[in-house]
Amino acid sequence: MSATFHATALQAIGLRFSVFMANDAKAIANRLRQRDPELLDSLIEQYQYRLFRYLLHLSGDRQLAEDFFQETWVRVLERGHQYDGKWKFEAWLFAIARNLVLDWHRRKKPQSLDALSGPDDSPFDVEDERSATPLQEVLSSERQSGVNATLGKLPAAYREVLLLRFQEELQLEEIAAVLGTPLSTVKSRLYRGLEAMRAALSPGAAATEGAS
Repeated sequence: MSATFHATALQAIGLRFSVFMANDAKAIANRLRQRDPELLDSLIEQYQYRLFRYLLHLSGDRQLAEDFFQETWVRVLERGHQYDGKWKFEAWLFAIARNLVLDWHRRKKPQSLDALSGPDDSPFDVEDERSATPLQEVLSSERQSGVNATLGKLPAAYREVLLLRFQEELQLEEIAAVLGTPLSTVKSRLYRGLEAMRAALSPGAAATEGAS
């Protein structure tokens, strides 16, 4: 088979997948507007691991993450009519969760997002037992510990974009919607975060750190 045929086939598969995802998002939006209780149960089952992992990353505290987890689903039920299916459901879900954490943080501790999670926190502390994340599949177990430590040292703004892009597999436009920032800002943070990760994980960086 020619390369052209393969390229055309891949494009067709990608198009069908995009249409499927769009239709799925629209279906969720319609059922949320109807306050379908069975849908909520299904969504909790599907996204509970990812949502709690994200909340734990933001809050840096398991008890707080559990409280925010419960409140996020209450908001989903209350504000389901606001989801229009333009983005994947998880992008809207994460935006709700993030706003809850930031609202609490502004009331309790008017500091920056960096104060939410320190360098000792593990962004991968909560795993979905049903499947590994794309990032975990690529990295070896030895490399994973080094990546976790490096992520913890990055500024929170870079760390969050990296996790949303490579762990949660959100598109850049969806990340911008979650963070409430321009797309150009997301691109900049992703680029700077990747550069920082690459520099920190290079063999020379480890030798320099050990000598210092």
